[in-house]
Amino acid sequence: MKAAIINDFGELPQYKDFPDPVVNEGETLVHVRASVLENFDKGTAKGTHYSSKKLFPQFPAIVGTDGIGVTEDGRTVGFGNMKPPYGAFAEKAAAGYIVPAPVDIDPAKVAAIPPSVLASLLPLKYSAKLLHGETVLINGAIGVSGRIAIQVAKMLGAGKVIGTGRNEQSLGLLTQLGADIIIDLKQPEDRLQKVFERESRNIDVVIDFLWGHPAEILINTFIPNEAGFAKRNIRYIQIGEMAGSHISLPGSALRTSGLQMMGVGKVPMETLFEEVENVYNLIRTDKFYMDIERVPLSEIASAWQQTDTAGKRIVIVP
Repeated sequence: MKAAIINDFGELPQYKDFPDPVVNEGETLVHVRASVLENFDKGTAKGTHYSSKKLFPQFPAIVGTDGIGVTEDGRTVGFGNMKPPYGAFAEKAAAGYIVPAPVDIDPAKVAAIPPSVLASLLPLKYSAKLLHGETVLINGAIGVSGRIAIQVAKMLGAGKVIGTGRNEQSLGLLTQLGADIIIDLKQPEDRLQKVFERESRNIDVVIDFLWGHPAEILINTFIPNEAGFAKRNIRYIQIGEMAGSHISLPGSALRTSGLQMMGVGKVPMETLFEEVENVYNLIRTDKFYMDIERVPLSEIASAWQQTDTAGKRIVIVP
């Protein structure tokens, strides 16, 4: 079969022949139809991710983590958990797990859209418990998941959605997706702080895909300037760290501001499966906009090197 192969950490994947996977007990042979190229794939293949050596204990190896495919008996499934040296960017995969996937939706959409939707839907609905009419700030709204988060927040009844980002061209698209207010993070810090201060008075929920210094500026604006108990609750959901993995957090930002820091939270598996089915139904009605670029597996090297991917999902199609 053909596959995207690396011979060492940091190499550019090459489209080459590779032995078909041997299907062991507990595995299912899947003919791959679509697999999303994520930053996670690049990081693990580069050798810089903490799971790199576990995913690539030997070389040569196939890159790619999961995807959508068809089993030998014709079932369309989501798949993953291949044993090294096998991965998802190939014509075939011996999958350690499979889950049913819809047959009436473009496999590229099934592979790309649900993970980004669930990244904001689950924390907004189950962790923050967003109420109708509340204000949501999405820190880092110009990326794929940030753009989807705008749409999800509006779908769940947010009264106002604020989006932040640094790319002027991408920021212009956010209003078309439902954002009510746009904040440019490139403006001088003192001016950005004033903008955050003005808007933070009414923020109920924050979804943060950036973290780092932008988060520090925003969180500092939640610190009250008078003594007393918190007058409101601000549910702050930390999801990504595109602007840095650490922040400096003063105790005063937590004591009486009403700020509640949280992650995605615990979601029961039965609830997750229900929401996945709901997302499939929403995709069928074109509820979500996502810029998807389908790239043939044979062009994996050029896809891997793309740098202009802000707001776009690259889906590898054998």
